Amino acid sequence: MTLEIVKISEKDRYARALGRVLADSVTDGAAISFMQPFTVEEGARWFETAVFPDVTAGGRVLFGALVGGHVVGTVQLLIAMPPNQAHRAEIAKMIVHPDSRRQGIGRALMQAALDEARARQKTLVTLDTRTGDRAEPLYASVGFEVAGVIPDFASDPDGAALHPTTYMYMSL
Repeated sequence: MTLEIVKISEKDRYARALGRVLADSVTDGAAISFMQPFTVEEGARWFETAVFPDVTAGGRVLFGALVGGHVVGTVQLLIAMPPNQAHRAEIAKMIVHPDSRRQGIGRALMQAALDEARARQKTLVTLDTRTGDRAEPLYASVGFEVAGVIPDFASDPDGAALHPTTYMYMSL
């Protein structure tokens, strides 16, 4: 496996592949803001309308994990913060395709996002994750600390229950 982490800005080239990673992850139960059923087309449209315009405007950096030229994961670093939070960035939508998990892809994506935050002279990075989610130990292992937990924060993707979310932070 040859893993390549790239910054993505080409909507026409990557939107559908990103949409597939998103849709397959939601179908697999990932709590990343979307409800089941969720299609590849809906995922691609979300990247096209909500993510790429902000990438173009300079408000976020979109990373892709490519294996053999195919997108298998993604993470976003939100960098456009209010004036009183200019020192801060936020990790959003850390997603690794269900078939590609447990291969170091999430760690590589996180490292790329954190390196970008450092390069942009950010001193604090935050994120939130479903409490107990499989990614929570990864975040802790790269240095994130728990700030707190909010109960009943969001619905699980199947709508069956509400789950808590854990807010985490890392000082750079």
